[in-house]
Amino acid sequence: MADSMNQTTTHQAVGSDGTTSHYINATSWRNSTSVSGGFQSPFSPAMDMAISVITIIILFITMVSLGCTMEIAKIKAHILRPKGVAIAVVAQFGIMPLTAFSLAKALQLNPIEAVTVLICGCCPGGNLSNIFALALQGDMNLSIVMTTCSTVLALVMMPILLYLYCKGFALENAVPYKGIVIALLMTLVPCGVGIAINHWIPRWSKTIIKIGLSILLIASIAIGVMSGITIGTSVWVVLSPKLMVAACLMPLIGYLLGFVMSGLCKLNGQCQRTIAVETGCQNIQLCSTILKVAFLPEVIGPLYLFPLLYIVFQGGEALLLVLVYRCYRMFHPPAEKPSYWAVNGNVEAVKVPAC
Repeated sequence: MADSMNQTTTHQAVGSDGTTSHYINATSWRNSTSVSGGFQSPFSPAMDMAISVITIIILFITMVSLGCTMEIAKIKAHILRPKGVAIAVVAQFGIMPLTAFSLAKALQLNPIEAVTVLICGCCPGGNLSNIFALALQGDMNLSIVMTTCSTVLALVMMPILLYLYCKGFALENAVPYKGIVIALLMTLVPCGVGIAINHWIPRWSKTIIKIGLSILLIASIAIGVMSGITIGTSVWVVLSPKLMVAACLMPLIGYLLGFVMSGLCKLNGQCQRTIAVETGCQNIQLCSTILKVAFLPEVIGPLYLFPLLYIVFQGGEALLLVLVYRCYRMFHPPAEKPSYWAVNGNVEAVKVPAC
């Protein structure tokens, strides 16, 4: 991580000599009054360290809790019938990064804003999608397995996607890949711990999830208060119209294209709804950790709060979809499918086809 920070500093020095024009913009962003409203790195070392530590704790708790929802048997079942998971993974790492890149280009974001949006778009799925999949009567096994697979695959896919898409902004050398890989590894270890707990001591899982959610809420409030004190009026950098539009459109496009793509692949409605929310819901805790820990505070500034803006629209739009779906079901109740059929005079159980 230190190497990545040194790398950023080196690129800034090169940029100041006029050899890397695009990265000059990223460097001048932190000193520009026209873009950031006079933001001059208000982070004290102690406050910056406290925010970074709490951010890491939030990520750790989130991933342990996520692991506690995973069952090895269900993961194996979907691996043996991988069609749904394969389509879901393609949607996650195909639709969202392309959406982030297209929005960054269309909105003409400056380099550091573009990198922030791209990192958010390239992140794996988050555990919030499991809640929305349940509300939409989706396939919970697929939802959990998809979150698991995208989290593991992100270790390889995220650096590759960032490198490719950052070429469109000539910023492929400005991204701290080593710091990002470290942050991704930080997600796999606690997730593995959660899976082990759920497998070997399942009675602890629900307790851990409840305690984890309580600590997560308290820690999120703490980081919000400290960030507000530290950043002050510079928070308007995150609330700029362009970033608001990006945060609004990214999850919406993910939901819609994920639903359409799974429909074109002839998956059933339950799997379509699951893939839709899995595509649009990003791992916001991971995104925040990467932006806060992998980048120098003078470079990222208040933009590490962009994931919080994203989750507001992500959650609000998902709740709207849930409301629409529930209203639709009130007027078009699903036909009841019998769980048992009479076959050759005997009553036999028949499983409803999955994805």
